[in-house]
Amino acid sequence: MEFCLLISLLCIGCSQQKQRELPEGNAVYFWRTDLRLDSTEKAFLQQYHINKVYCRYFDVVMNDDGTEPKPNATISFSETLPADIEIIPTVYITEDCMHQKHVGLAEKIVKRIQQMNETNDISEVREIQIDYDYTSKSRSTYYDFLKEVRQAWGKTVSTTIRLHQLSMATPPADYGVLMIYNTGDPRKWEDRNPILDYRDVYPYLEHLDNYQLSLAAAYPVYLWVRNIQGVRVEHTVEAAEILKVKKAMEKERPDLSRAIITYHLDKDNINRYKPQTYEEIYHH
Repeated sequence: MEFCLLISLLCIGCSQQKQRELPEGNAVYFWRTDLRLDSTEKAFLQQYHINKVYCRYFDVVMNDDGTEPKPNATISFSETLPADIEIIPTVYITEDCMHQKHVGLAEKIVKRIQQMNETNDISEVREIQIDYDYTSKSRSTYYDFLKEVRQAWGKTVSTTIRLHQLSMATPPADYGVLMIYNTGDPRKWEDRNPILDYRDVYPYLEHLDNYQLSLAAAYPVYLWVRNIQGVRVEHTVEAAEILKVKKAMEKERPDLSRAIITYHLDKDNINRYKPQTYEEIYHH
């Protein structure tokens, strides 16, 4: 009896711990180089009960001679977020930075984030996110790097997950943000929307249920402008397509409705869709 009670308590403890690790709530990405919000953007945060902003602090790119990674496009803070919104420093790393191990890189990134927080009076930061599109070749190097980031940071570390990465072993992070955009081949833009098309998402649905990492879901609301053979081409996603994909994802993995993010916070993106669309995107 005592043994059974002990097992039950352990199971409850594990369940509670797992529950705490699950991301929750509404969030946005902020991907500009100056944190400055206009009235439309501030109203959006309030209207849709946004409680987290994943804010790109800087990129990490290889230096000119290709020997060492360096920071690039660092954000400026013209203002701060409302006090009730959590800021999550996010660092984007270019693909070539993980072709080989760079000693001390994780510690440098964490220290730079901490210095930026201190300089800009940003306190109580509990989480950072690393955005990197790893492949089967770079996965091992990146996973080792993530372990070093977690050790240096000492708090929550999340990472982005692309659809093609769902078939790989899970990264050593507290949770992942499943990026449900840039799903198609940009070269085939006349046949399918390269930002998001259900037909490109469908083959990955079977991996969702068995993926052993807590996930949040990020959906696209942005405009992608390209010059193709001298012609301006604009890519956006119809609201119906976003909602169709969201429904399919949550059918396979219901907990994807717990934490929803849109990419990215911008007045033009807000005005691109009706309020009802955002209500449905952020519906839990």
